[in-house]
Amino acid sequence: MLIKLRVHPGAKAASLIKKSDDAFEVSVRAPAKGGQANREALPLLAKALGLNVRRLRIVKGAASPHKIVKLFESR
Repeated sequence: MLIKLRVHPGAKAASLIKKSDDAFEVSVRAPAKGGQANREALPLLAKALGLNVRRLRIVKGAASPHKIVKLFESR
């Protein structure tokens, strides 16, 4: 399963908004430097989906605000 994720770094508070079944917007406090915003965004997404963060990987757009996240099957 692929999920579209829009990340807004440098926000005053962390939040997550579900746009559709496969699209989310995440605001994170971390800056967009060195992957800090990505490391803060994935756990928020995992919690909203009720998953372990290890099941999620950014497969496209790691350096962009628009990302594609792949959900891997659990073992």
